[in-house]
Amino acid sequence: MAKESVKARERKRAKLVKQYADKRAQLKKDGDYKGLDALPRNSSQVRLHNRCKITGRPRGYMAKFGISRVLFRDMANEGKIPGLTKASW
Repeated sequence: MAKESVKARERKRAKLVKQYADKRAQLKKDGDYKGLDALPRNSSQVRLHNRCKITGRPRGYMAKFGISRVLFRDMANEGKIPGLTKASW
């Protein structure tokens, strides 16, 4: 499980990306690269990293569910994900 500080940092980045999205798009459209340099680095979308919403695990992220593969398997076996059943034949 990731440290709370790492998860908080990622949430902060997501908030900054959302806050500056319109301004960044306008500056890119105008070609004002000095203006882009003046914005915070963490406001760039490429600095975001997909992490599990519950554990913060950075690898094995399943975008459709927003959780890691490990947690996905546990939740699926416990029947906590609606409409999902283990295959058997």
